[in-house]
Amino acid sequence: MLKRLTPNLMVNNVNQTAAYYRDILGFEVVSTVPEKGPYDWAMVKRGEVAIMFQTVSSLTGAVNQLSGRAVGGSGTIYIDVDHVEKLYEELEEKVEIVSDLDTTFYGTNEFTIMDLNGYVLTFAGDA
Repeated sequence: MLKRLTPNLMVNNVNQTAAYYRDILGFEVVSTVPEKGPYDWAMVKRGEVAIMFQTVSSLTGAVNQLSGRAVGGSGTIYIDVDHVEKLYEELEEKVEIVSDLDTTFYGTNEFTIMDLNGYVLTFAGDA
């Protein structure tokens, strides 16, 4: 039975990425490897949403099929949130907005940002 999805995203600099998610997006850094110094891996969490980040060299060493792939993505990470308007107001001056807060054809309020690594995150809540 499936229980949870936690993306593990390949990044060039885990320390910089964890700081962005902590300082800009309001996530908490809950775990790193190693505990100090340049990280190979980190997990951040805000509410029930957790995301992991791993260096290119570390992740491609574990999953050789990712060798030669660019950091960033060709999809989006879709995050359900309470009070999406409030989150938009909190972030709009701090991040690169890809799509402004709007009501979609399927009836949710959502906005989309691009993080410092080129990953696209959509935050959505009830309209």
